[in-house]
Amino acid sequence: MKFACLTGPKTIELREEPQPEAPPGGLVLKVGACGICGSDLRRWQEGPPAGATQLVQGHELAGTVVETGSETRRFKVGDRLAVAPDIHCGSCWYCRRGKFNLCTDLRLLGITSGYDGGFSEQVVLSSEVLTNGIVHRMPAGLSFAEGGLAETISSVLASHDQCGVSLGETVVVLGAGPIGCLHIVLARARGARVIVAEPNPVRRGIAAQFDPDAIIDVTTQDVITEVKRLTDGLGADVAICANPVASTQTQAVEMTRRGARIVLFGGLPKAAPMVSLNSNLIHYGEKVVMGAFSYHPSYHEEALRTLARKTVRAEKFITHTRPLAAIGEAFQIAAAGEALKVMVVPG
Repeated sequence: MKFACLTGPKTIELREEPQPEAPPGGLVLKVGACGICGSDLRRWQEGPPAGATQLVQGHELAGTVVETGSETRRFKVGDRLAVAPDIHCGSCWYCRRGKFNLCTDLRLLGITSGYDGGFSEQVVLSSEVLTNGIVHRMPAGLSFAEGGLAETISSVLASHDQCGVSLGETVVVLGAGPIGCLHIVLARARGARVIVAEPNPVRRGIAAQFDPDAIIDVTTQDVITEVKRLTDGLGADVAICANPVASTQTQAVEMTRRGARIVLFGGLPKAAPMVSLNSNLIHYGEKVVMGAFSYHPSYHEEALRTLARKTVRAEKFITHTRPLAAIGEAFQIAAAGEALKVMVVPG
């Protein structure tokens, strides 16, 4: 079995080991596709996490069950599964209240050391993953690439529910990467008017394919002034910071109306997490600033249904596909910033 192993900054080695065996209560999944995420890129740039010498990345995966353990009952050989990374403990204060994404002992496939991900021909899903992780059967007709894309969609669906995007509202999406473009599609599906702000001309061109109502070039236009102009001076109902840029969080508070919701979707670099917000605008305008991290497992199942209904058309998001043998090239493409979703297909 071949697998891709991150051994240093921007260094991935293709290695081979014997075929894995299914543990009791677990299974072996033959990987059909696994997407490259922004968090994968950051880890690739930095190398394995502290204390680890290697890491098998990949947490947006789908494939076919080829072996089950002696105690496995939920899935059988031949099942086509989509898998997301989160593995919650099930016993902390948050898990006991169903807030699994806020688990204080959250582990992540392809991210946490010791939990191998999907950049491999096969991956072992233990009983822990099947019990406390996020694993769902794929609807009939979905490709493995679509199954992998479901993980990315899940967090966007959850954040729209959390902030209550609704019919007739104006939503500003700050950032037009893969996540930003998903926010465009799903906000429009809810009946909202969407304004996109993005400095990269290539990404502005990509965003245009998803039919936002307006696109702002923040290199030549003042984003706050433009949003106010496009909303007749009122400001947006919702602003979603779909990037890791602190200044957009500051701007989001200033471009929204009274009573608006500001979603901090993109995390800031750990070395520079602080940001300035005009607290008087928040206080006197009764604005709500909310974080958005991961999702309840039910959103992963809903994401698969969203793909099956073609609300999100995967072919518009999956712009590049590469085999496992070319995973270095796949990461270079993703890092260049001109792709939306790059899928690694082991076969």
